[in-house]
Formats: sequence, structure tokens, C-alpha cells
Amino acid sequence: MGEATPEELDSWIDALTRSTGPGDDAARVRMLTQLERLTSAADGFKAVVTAAFSRSQRQTCRLPEKAERVERSIAVQVGMARRESPHRGARRVGLAMVLTTEMPHTLAALRTGRIDEWRATVIVRETATVSREDRGKIDARIGAEIDRLETVSVRCLEKEVRARAYEADREVFVRAREQAVKDRRVSLRPLPGGMVRLSATVPLVEGVAAYATLVRAAATAAASGDKRSRGAVMVDTLLDRVIHGVVPAGPGARCVNVPAAKAPVVPIAVNLVVSDATLLAGGDEPAQCGEFGPIPADLARELVLAADGEGLLTLRRVYANPTGIVAMESRSRCFPPGVARLIRTRDHTCRMPYCDAPVRHIDHITPVADGGATTATHGQGLCEGCNHAKQVVGWSTRVVDDRTGRHTVETITPTGRVYRSTAPPPPRCLESTG
Repeated sequence: MGEATPEELDSWIDALTRSTGPGDDAARVRMLTQLERLTSAADGFKAVVTAAFSRSQRQTCRLPEKAERVERSIAVQVGMARRESPHRGARRVGLAMVLTTEMPHTLAALRTGRIDEWRATVIVRETATVSREDRGKIDARIGAEIDRLETVSVRCLEKEVRARAYEADREVFVRAREQAVKDRRVSLRPLPGGMVRLSATVPLVEGVAAYATLVRAAATAAASGDKRSRGAVMVDTLLDRVIHGVVPAGPGARCVNVPAAKAPVVPIAVNLVVSDATLLAGGDEPAQCGEFGPIPADLARELVLAADGEGLLTLRRVYANPTGIVAMESRSRCFPPGVARLIRTRDHTCRMPYCDAPVRHIDHITPVADGGATTATHGQGLCEGCNHAKQVVGWSTRVVDDRTGRHTVETITPTGRVYRSTAPPPPRCLESTG
């Protein structure tokens, strides 16, 4: 077979769409194995295509653009093509460049379906600390042992490759660990049911010690007859100690326990947008809780009542019609706080397709230099990376009409691909709920 074309890929997709599969279980299992190999081979081919696209974009935009913006533009385009966030797009680009330039044996294993994309990612990640020469040696060993490595678990593969990287250059490995400690962080991600995932990336010893402390707390609670689940006790213990029970003793000092009654109450802004029907008339329309998405009506009312009880509640009215939040405008070149707040409330998260990062920049959809107005209609919320990416030559955005009547932005990438992003629907008001 010659070089694959987009038209040939369309025919393969069509064939898979129309296929009903084999008629017996043995053939079904065999087909699952073959489809898995096909998926992995496709991922390997995607890495080759991604690397070629990245090199071409860098050459095209090298002279007139800043390197950082070009890299972000590439990441956003790859992410949108794969229906993923720009962050994942950047990871795809990095993986593709390493596989195609430094790890030919790992790439060959991926392209022939011997390993999947996640295993290839683990191999690349665990060799990131060593030199290119040492990485090449590890890659060659992987190629020589692929019959064995393709059957081991991901965790075993991870440990083995990490051990080889440590053997190759112990000093670099130690320095990488020191840098990882400096990069420790806490992150927050929304989950269904009005929940969030609070995650911490911490040093090994301290992380194990913290987890053991929570396990002991759960065991103690169970021994005393507590009916909560083990996980619930661990979560409640963590939150109680972070929010109420522990405060820093001073700069550079260890934390000390304080009575819960004396713990400071810190006002937290969650940017809750709730309709009057939900808040005042017992309606069941979900509220919008900032970047975390919709939450049940009863939970929204609980949050408002709890905040009001602590004296932390401030109500800010945002008027809405059935299709969108009412526009505001300004004659200023920069978006004033009121208009910026309205845009953040309307957009929730970054408006670039497939990106769910928090809004960091309020962007003129049409640049002011080209006659763009400083209005809510002609503004959009973007994360920092996406805003810088769209500054590269070849990107364009405009406001378009949409059947929903909601604020819609059309984005055209340097390759001519067209994407549309429509603002989420606002909560309904009493008049529209009947």
C-alpha cells in the first residue's frame, strides 16, 4: 500500500462503521486484539504526522513570530484536531518529537502495534532526565527486548525503564528529583455531583506519611463505632485539619494545631450564578459554579445560606434573557472590571474549542487595531496559552450568528480549519420558567 491519504482513512472509518463484527466468540476476541493493534499503529502514525506538522509550522512562522507563541499555536492546533485541550496537544507534540528524533525503536514498536500510546508515553517520560545518547541506548534495549516488554504491565514497564535511566546517569536522576520537589503543587478539578478532586503532588516521604496519618484516623474512627466509610473519614480528617485545625506557626516553621473555634474563616469566591427561580422560588434549574460547571439547585441554595450565615455572602445581579447574558459595553481599549466580570460569568472557562482551562485573559475577538469594539459581545474569555497562540499569523476569530441565539465565536486556524465555540446557556429566570 502506498502513502495513506485522508480519503483512504475516511473509507476505513466508513468500513468500521458499517461492520457488524464476526459471529463467534473466538473470532471476536481475535478481532479485539487486531483492533487494539490497529489503534496503536494509528497512534504511531499520528506521532509521525504530528512531528511533521510541528516542524513545518516552526519553519513557516520562524521569522515573524516569537518562538513561544509558535509552540503554543502548534499545541492548540494539534489539540483541536484531536479534540483535546491545548495542554494535551502540547504533550502530544512533545511525545511525537522525541519518538521521531530520539527513540526509533519505541516508535517502531508503537507503529507495529506492539505497544500502545500510553506505554510509549511512559518510556519517553521515564527517560526524560538522561542525555540523548543514554536515551538512545535505553531505546535500543527496548527494541531488543520488545517480545518481553509488550507483555508486562504498565507499572512494571515504568519501574524497569526508570531503573535503566537511573543506571545511565545517577547524578542527573538525583537533580531531576530535586527539581520535582521544587515543582510540588496543589490542583483542583471539577467532578460530577457537585464535587471536586483536590490533588497534591508532594515528596515521597511526606506523601506517604500524610496518607498513613489519614489511614490511622480512619482506623481509629472505625474502632470507636463511626459509621462513615473509610474514605469519608479520611476526607473529613483532611478537610478539618486544613480548614480548621492547622495554621502555620511562622515563616519556615512547622505547623501547629489550634482549636477549631479559633481557626480563621477565609472568604472564598466561587462565582455562583443562580437564577431567581432557583434562589427565591424553589426552582430546580441548576446553578453555574464558576469553572466547575453546573451544580444542583438545592446545593446552590445550601451554599448561599451557608455563606450568608458566615457573613460572607455578596449578591451580584446579572440580568439574562432566555438565550444569553445581556451585553455590556465600554469605550475603553481595555475591558473594564464590570464587562470583564460579565464575560467570565458568561464563558465559564476558556472559549477555545476543547480547552477547559480557567479564564486568564479577556480577549478582543477582533483586535482593537482592526476596529474591534470593547463590548461583551466582541470579547471572549481565554486562558493565557490560547490567547498567545491566536496571536500567530494565520489565526482569525469573529462573532457569528448561531441557531441557539447564544454568543458564538468562529475560529480559523492557520491551516484553514474552522471551529465554533458557543457560550453555555445561562440559568433561566422566573419569566422564562413560567
